[in-house]
Amino acid sequence: MATKNAYCDCLETIKPVRDALDVISGKWKLPIIISVGVGNARFTDIQDSIPGITPKVLAKELKELEQHKLVKRIITDGYPVRISYKLEVYADTLTPIIYSLKDWGVNHRKKIIQKE
Repeated sequence: MATKNAYCDCLETIKPVRDALDVISGKWKLPIIISVGVGNARFTDIQDSIPGITPKVLAKELKELEQHKLVKRIITDGYPVRISYKLEVYADTLTPIIYSLKDWGVNHRKKIIQKE
């Protein structure tokens, strides 16, 4: 019986973690969220702030982040039409996760390069 409970407890953790990772995992999603969060609103500014990202990939990732209600696309009428991006309020829920990942990454790097 204990094995079945452990199995259920494990699934109760794995499923929501998998859901979260489906939204924010990959090479580009978190860098885009961070870039927009620090004030890069224009497509080219976002692209310039993330080394190696192509316009095609950036456009695709921004659309996916829009679908998940993390980024908002703002169209300003005029000539030419201006398109900018900003984080939705909901994206603020990722802030502690991003800082935790940053801290873990800094500590992990130190541990890996430290001589044993």
